[in-house]
Formats: sequence, structure tokens, C-alpha cells
Amino acid sequence: MLVSMKDMLNNAYHEHYAVGQFNINNLEWVATVLKTAKENRSPAILGVSGGTIKHMLGFKTIHAIVKNAMDYLDIDVPIALHLDHGQSYESCFAAINAGFSSVMFDGSHLPFEENLEITKRIVDYAHKRGVSVEAELGTIAGSEDGIVNSQVIYADPNQCLTMVKETNVDCLAAALGSTHGLYKGKAKLGFNEMQHISNLIKIPLVLHGGTGICDEDMLHAISFGTAKINVNTENMYTWCVAVGKLFAEQKDHDINDPRKVINHGLNPVAEKITERMKLFGSVNRY
Repeated sequence: MLVSMKDMLNNAYHEHYAVGQFNINNLEWVATVLKTAKENRSPAILGVSGGTIKHMLGFKTIHAIVKNAMDYLDIDVPIALHLDHGQSYESCFAAINAGFSSVMFDGSHLPFEENLEITKRIVDYAHKRGVSVEAELGTIAGSEDGIVNSQVIYADPNQCLTMVKETNVDCLAAALGSTHGLYKGKAKLGFNEMQHISNLIKIPLVLHGGTGICDEDMLHAISFGTAKINVNTENMYTWCVAVGKLFAEQKDHDINDPRKVINHGLNPVAEKITERMKLFGSVNRY
């Protein structure tokens, strides 16, 4: 069954490893993440972005696909179905009501007090239903689902502490230099700020924009309390490259089965996910 992120992230936080959030895009993508998690005995978080909600025909459809896929594949490791970057309390409530086990409210674009009040309302609603909540402070640069931020704004430590104390949120995405999408040059994370915030709030931190961050920096972030790392762009890029090569190499032959094309691209994605699970230290935890 689906579980909230609370226990899996708290366990990762105290045992000094991280759980990967791998965004899903279709039925086959769901199956790939689930099978990879089971093979590696690793917990996993299925991330659902705003664009995916429309592409996969709504929260209820997504939940039904994931639930039935888990039953069909006999998944026996912890899996969370998580709304990524929910933009309003209405969208978070809709995801919860549809059966999602976790939601993120991204109020980072709002005045702090408004972000705080909406997060508090969502946490109250979610926790009564056994659903975990992720909040965000600061600005993560880059583009995701058409939402573009041109610059990084570091999370304020005092606001982070207030957010955690007043809302009882389960984990916090504190912007500290990461970027959505592909990096231009080397990612520069604020590790001093990360350590300071981690020591203040004493709950799992979340690192967005995992694609392009070097292995050493990811391990450094984990050592400072990061227990959830989001990985999406590299998996989509890997799929596109594999499918592009398939068509280029077989241009003189008919390729007329989309199922084979989709799954051909997902084979290297599964390898990427396994690499991340091993790096994060989540393999053989369950």
C-alpha cells in the first residue's frame, strides 16, 4: 500500500541516507520506478508535477494507476505518491482526497505569512488523513512545468524555524543553491547555510534539482540532514536520448510498436534510478 513520506524520511534522516523522488510521466514510467525500487529493496517517492496531472488525466486516474500497478507487481517496499510543487491548498486537498499519500505546498512565491498560513491549513487537513506534507522556502532557480525562476534566493533560517514550529510540516525544501532542469556549469550549494538550517529545524531537508549536482555534493547534503532528493530531468533526458538513438539506428526498418519504443527508453532510466538509489544509500533498507 501507499504510505506517507513521514516514516521513510525520518528513518533516512536518522540513519544518514536519502530517499529519491523520481517523477512519473505515464503507466510505463510508474512500473519502471516501482520495479526498480522492489529490486533494490529501496523506498521510493513517485513525484507528480502539474504537467503530469494533466497528461495522466487527473489525480484519481494517477492514483488508480499507481495503486493497481503496485498490486500487480506485488510491491512490498515503502512507496509514497507525492504531489510535487502544489500551487494552492485546493490542489493539495484534491490530491489528498484522490488518495495521494503525500503533498508539497510550494508557497515560496508568496509573502512568508501567507505561505505559513496556507501550509498550516494543509498540514492540519493532511495529518488528520495520514498524509505527509512538504513545504518550501526561498527560491529554486530554473524551470519546471512552465514555472520559471531566474535566480536563487536562499531560504531564511529564522523563517525555516518558524515554519517548522508553527505548522508541524514533515520535511522542508529550503532553497540553498539548487536549480531545476539542466545546470549551466557546476551547481553551487550553500552547505554552511544548509548545516545551520538543519541544526535549527531538526527535520528532514529536501534537495530539489538533483540533476547535475555532483555525487560528492549530494553525499555532503545528506550528511547535513537532506533525506529526500528529487531527480527528474536526467531521467527524461536519458529516455529521449535512448529513443532518439533507436530511431537513428533503425531508420531503414519499420518501428511500429509504441510499447516497445517507450520501454526501450526506460531500460536506461531504470539503470539511472538504481545508480541514484545506491548513491543515496537507500538500497537494501527494507
